[in-house]
Amino acid sequence: MPKAIALFSGGLDSILAIELVLNQGIEVEAVNFSTVFWDYNSKSLESLSVKFRVFEVSQEFLRIVKNPKYGYGKNLNPCIDCKIFMLKKAGEYMREIGADFLITGEVLGERPMSQKRDALKIIEKDSGLKGLILRPLSAKLLEPTIPEIRGIVDREKLKDFCGRSRKPQMRLAEELGISTYPTPSGGCLLTDIEFTRRMKDLIRYEPNFKVRDIQLLKLGRHFRLSPQAKLVVGRNKEENESLLKLTREGDIYFRPRYVKGPIGLGRPYFDRETILLASQIIARYCDGHPKPHLEIVATFLSNKREETISVSGLNEEKIRSLRI
Repeated sequence: MPKAIALFSGGLDSILAIELVLNQGIEVEAVNFSTVFWDYNSKSLESLSVKFRVFEVSQEFLRIVKNPKYGYGKNLNPCIDCKIFMLKKAGEYMREIGADFLITGEVLGERPMSQKRDALKIIEKDSGLKGLILRPLSAKLLEPTIPEIRGIVDREKLKDFCGRSRKPQMRLAEELGISTYPTPSGGCLLTDIEFTRRMKDLIRYEPNFKVRDIQLLKLGRHFRLSPQAKLVVGRNKEENESLLKLTREGDIYFRPRYVKGPIGLGRPYFDRETILLASQIIARYCDGHPKPHLEIVATFLSNKREETISVSGLNEEKIRSLRI
């Protein structure tokens, strides 16, 4: 039996692409290349009864985010380089297990950067997989692939979807008896405006960042206090706990004494001025206290030393000027 490897994102397009190939009597194994920048939903695969493997590739992917050959999209999304990277990985796995070709759920013209006809050709060429990438949802609008030419896949049973409308996919899902699938979501964090601002700040001031630093960008309110100092302030109990878990040697964490309030995590280098500024920011987010001044405790994780600073909350104008 011929076998295909499907790049699976968790969305409806991926589900439909796999179903169209399964219905031709071809074995399919789904793979996901997981990074710190996006989540996937494997539950939507349960009705398809296919094998599923996840490869965590965050560290490798950081190199692409820092310096993409084909540049960024509207925000900090290196979509063309990302697709090339994932297809190369999928191609390696395809050859390793002796599969015949690859499947993606891409639809011609659905995404402005990576799914235009010219971009698809670049991706195919640079991935080294010319003729081996089948896009079942738009196959009739694209050149025949090797599995179609060899008769492994019946081209007439594939689709000619094009553009951003999801109506054709929803009709096909109904025809195939697929009633449960994820709604469209934000997907990759690199397309998110707020996350992109934080990411650009990280690239500018801490160019040697690691995966652990990206995790921090997902939490709290972020403030740039100086070229050497950044503060992240939790917005609720859950974020406070998550921030504490992400602390490392050399960090400073701030907390209010005697009143309820947020945790603040500071890194990498703080001086007297930025310690005071961070304490004022923490005081600003401590609600319901009657005193004009609050005591904020700064804990230096390098030597476990604690220092108490008495401050009032920073004014709103200054808060806005420092927020990333």
